[in-house]
Amino acid sequence: MRKCSRKTRNDAEICIFAVGLTIVIPRGLQARHVSTQGERSEPWDNKSTKNRNNMKNTKLLLVLAAVTLTAVSCGSKKETPKEEAPKMLVLYYSQTGNTKAVAEEIATKLGADIEEITMVNPYDTGFRATIDRCMQEREQGVIPDIQPVKANIADYDVIFLGFPVWFGTYAPPVQKYLLGADLSGKKVVPFCTFGSGGLESSVKDLVAAEPNAEVLPGYGVRAARLEAMPKEVDNFLKANGFLEGEYTQLADFPEQDEVSADESAIFDAAVNGYPMLHAKAKTVAVRTIPDGTEYLFTAVDLPRENNPKMPPAGEMQVYVTVANGAAPVFTKVIR
Repeated sequence: MRKCSRKTRNDAEICIFAVGLTIVIPRGLQARHVSTQGERSEPWDNKSTKNRNNMKNTKLLLVLAAVTLTAVSCGSKKETPKEEAPKMLVLYYSQTGNTKAVAEEIATKLGADIEEITMVNPYDTGFRATIDRCMQEREQGVIPDIQPVKANIADYDVIFLGFPVWFGTYAPPVQKYLLGADLSGKKVVPFCTFGSGGLESSVKDLVAAEPNAEVLPGYGVRAARLEAMPKEVDNFLKANGFLEGEYTQLADFPEQDEVSADESAIFDAAVNGYPMLHAKAKTVAVRTIPDGTEYLFTAVDLPRENNPKMPPAGEMQVYVTVANGAAPVFTKVIR
């Protein structure tokens, strides 16, 4: 409040000194009992009606001048209209509640509108049943129907689009939504939850589906790391200009080197127990992060003759963090 008041006062002072006001008193109305040249001046004749009228007229002009100055000094400086804040919508599909948690965190921090994409015939809540049905739909070329989205997309400037990653891309209900939506001219911010990764591949598919939208950098988190999500979302929103405040800008990874025995042990500990990731680290780059260390491993799939359900063998990048005093955890995989 004090800052606003100071601005108002400063604006008034600027008006007073910026406006040049010249009051010209007619020669016949000037008081001539003061001589600026040392000459004898003609005294006022208080009994003269003419001089009394002249005095009245002089006072009237001075009053008008004072009123004019007051009006100018009290007038507020015209302000430039402020640019309206972009209107934001958080639109998401969630099958287990993980993506919903991220969506609600984003909407709460931004004060944005939020809506869930719902299916006409929802998937079973069980993981295995959902995967089996989804695989069958993919084989048959079926994309499940969704309920109409209530929000009028035309009213929004920024769309945060959330989804779980299935089979390396956004879940079928989001695919169905994009088939009928036109996000041309909108800024689209993807966010997702996943088992091992898929943000990057999902973004590629999103850009292909909405070529006339501006797809901005997205956020992704493993379902197994959901407890880290609130802090990461806060940093993500600040780093990308959606929230004001301080944030952590990480340095780029340096060039990769051959892994040491200790680094190989860190990789193995991070991926151990995850059934869809059976690989060996080859090279690594390391950087410091708040409260710990982050590793970027280049790894290769190990032979999988006895596990035909594993993805095709190939090279991948695996991100691993080691918080101070904590066990290694992989945060995402990019194939």
